[in-house]
Amino acid sequence: MLTDMTDTTTADIRAALARTRDQMGGPATGVVLNLIIMTDESGQHDAVRAASQAGREHPCRVLAVITRDPRADSRLDAEIRSGEGTPGQTVLLRLYGPMSEHADSVVMPLLVPDTPVVTWWHGLIPAVPSAQPLGMLAQRRVTDTARARAPAEALAALSAGYRPGDTDLSWTRATPWRSLLAATADQLTEPILGGVVGAEEHNPTADLLTVWLTCRLRVPFNREVSEGPGITEIRLTMAGGDVTISRPDGRLATLSRPGQPDRHVALHRRDIADLLAEELRRLDPDEVYGESLAAVAGIPAAAE
Repeated sequence: MLTDMTDTTTADIRAALARTRDQMGGPATGVVLNLIIMTDESGQHDAVRAASQAGREHPCRVLAVITRDPRADSRLDAEIRSGEGTPGQTVLLRLYGPMSEHADSVVMPLLVPDTPVVTWWHGLIPAVPSAQPLGMLAQRRVTDTARARAPAEALAALSAGYRPGDTDLSWTRATPWRSLLAATADQLTEPILGGVVGAEEHNPTADLLTVWLTCRLRVPFNREVSEGPGITEIRLTMAGGDVTISRPDGRLATLSRPGQPDRHVALHRRDIADLLAEELRRLDPDEVYGESLAAVAGIPAAAE
């Protein structure tokens, strides 16, 4: 079901949401969280599609905020989507003119009450997400430094402005690597002396993994540049020979250990919907991310 509303108000949008819910036969919203997406017109399709796919696991009310011509008169247009293929309810909010400076005032009345809020910036990354008006509404604040023009600079800015509840999809991409590395390290009988993380040049996931390994294992890890895609190799240096996890194709990794046959491990690169679904599973602060982010810039992690 699709409802278009031009030059509307939040009160009218709320009434339309109630009507569509009743027409679908649901006495309650049935959502477990609110997901606010900050995006633009060129990115809204991919962002909303990812949110819809993640919503199959986490039914949510999606509020996509799209700022349009700042020189125009103040106006609010809305597009409400619900029904088959759209878990929960999705509302695209297009803000024109001065209204775009007050997105929080538009969004707040549309949030499902007594339900957690997650804000996701699909595009421009704020240096301090928690200081943004829509960040202040959220328990969790999601960015993606891989989309930044200068990922290393974006990581440094986020590190300086980090607050518990912040996270980044570049860190989420590291989850399969971290799980495999932890399982591998537990099986080693020799101490790890250091290592290398190889990845394409501007890869914030590799930067975060490098500092995570250095902090957790308390030995130096270096960052090397490869042709990609993504992270292509992680090498653990030991006196009796190196342990290597190699993934040259972005799909299948080969685990090589001294004196043992190679083992193949599925380690495919995940899409945005999978990454977002993982982040929506937890609403508590990710302390390990905070520590790793701080280590990137060499500053202490912010206290809660």
